[in-house]
Parts: sequence; structure tokens; C-alpha cells
Amino acid sequence: MKLTFLGTRGYVEARTRRHRMHASLQVAYYGVRTMIDCGEDWLRRIGEVAPDAIVLTHAHPDHAYGLRDGAPCPVYATEATWTTIDDYPVEDRVVVRPREPFRIGDVRFAYFPVEHSTRAPAGGYRIDAGRASVFYVPDVVYVHDREAALNGVRLYVGDGATVDASMVRKIDDALVGHTPLRTQLGWCEKEGVPRALFTHCGSGIVEGDERTLGAQVRRMADERGVDARIAYDGMEIVLR
Repeated sequence: MKLTFLGTRGYVEARTRRHRMHASLQVAYYGVRTMIDCGEDWLRRIGEVAPDAIVLTHAHPDHAYGLRDGAPCPVYATEATWTTIDDYPVEDRVVVRPREPFRIGDVRFAYFPVEHSTRAPAGGYRIDAGRASVFYVPDVVYVHDREAALNGVRLYVGDGATVDASMVRKIDDALVGHTPLRTQLGWCEKEGVPRALFTHCGSGIVEGDERTLGAQVRRMADERGVDARIAYDGMEIVLR
């Protein structure tokens, strides 16, 4: 399974060469390419990726607005996401149901709901191909059924909106926002995930000194027995 970070920038104004496009991941396996998330940066540019399928985590602009002109392939999303983007001219729509696996080619996906937004319910995807397992969750406060989501996972790809400052707030009884990278490393330690990458980078990373921040992330990860890095646009990972 080959992972390509098509974009790693969060919903921020800041933009650099390393973090230029909104967060999106391409999963390629035996010639089938799946694009996870298609934010507004990708509007009228999907053809550059030429995916066989598109999978959405939720309906925020930096994850779904690239589909406002439609899609050249099937698009997979939850009912809540389809409700939000119902007027988009996407012809081939597939409804994703929580924790019900589905296949795109020989890759199995399973959607796990997370706390992140009340207006655009979000989730992460467990991705299994051959013996390789990945969990991808670019926006997250808390993963429901985290043990099942991360069991046996070799690589966690998480939310890089903030390194150690909290961006979580409470609306009524719901938690919204972004959990710090530091906390997510703790999840990896607890669930035995050996490796982590962080995408959907916030302005602190995009505008900051990434060498210093990268060293800080590695120190925090080393303390928890995890190998962690900050992802960047164009980064490629092969899991054998």
C-alpha cells in the first residue's frame, strides 16, 4: 500500500511550499487509487489526481468543497455528509455507515465516528490492505471506539492543527475543535501503534520553524515509544 500526501494544510490562510494544498491523502494499492477528502483547493483540479474513488471524512470546506462541480468517479460519504452537500452534482454517490467495512479495489475501509464538529459530523477511516493497517483522521477531538479503530494499526495519520495547545471547546454537551498532537501520541502509546504522521497542519506548523517543531514532535513521540513526523505535501510512504 502506497500513501501519498496530496495536501497537508489545514483550514488556515497560511500556505507554504511544504503545506500548500488542503489535507488529502491518496491510497494506492494494485493500481487502484483512492483520494481521501477533496477540499476547496481541489476545485477543478481533481483531474490532476485522477482518482478511481473519493472518500470523505466530513463536509467542512477544506474536506469536501472541491466537489462543488461534481466528481469523475464514485464518492463515498456518510448520510450526514451527503445531507450537507446534497446540491453538489455528484452522480455516483455511495453511503458509508459507521463501522461497516466497504471495499475499493482490494483495500478495505471502515468509518469510525469522532468528535470534531456539531455542524459537520466527522470521522476517521481504518484502512486495511494486505497486512498493512492505517488509521487516517485529519480532524479530531476524540475517537469513538478507539481500541477497535487502532487495534493492529501500524501507522496513525492524525490531526496537526496544534502541537500541544488545546483547541477543544464545549458546545452544549459536545466537544468540538482539535485535540493536540501530544494527546494523539498518547493514544498511539496506549493502543500500541508504533508510527504516527500528522497532517491538516495548523498555522503554528505552517508558519513556524518546522525543524524546531519537528524535533519537538520527535521528543514527545520518543517519550511514548512512537516514531512520529510531520507530513508535507508530496510525502510518500510505502507499507509492505
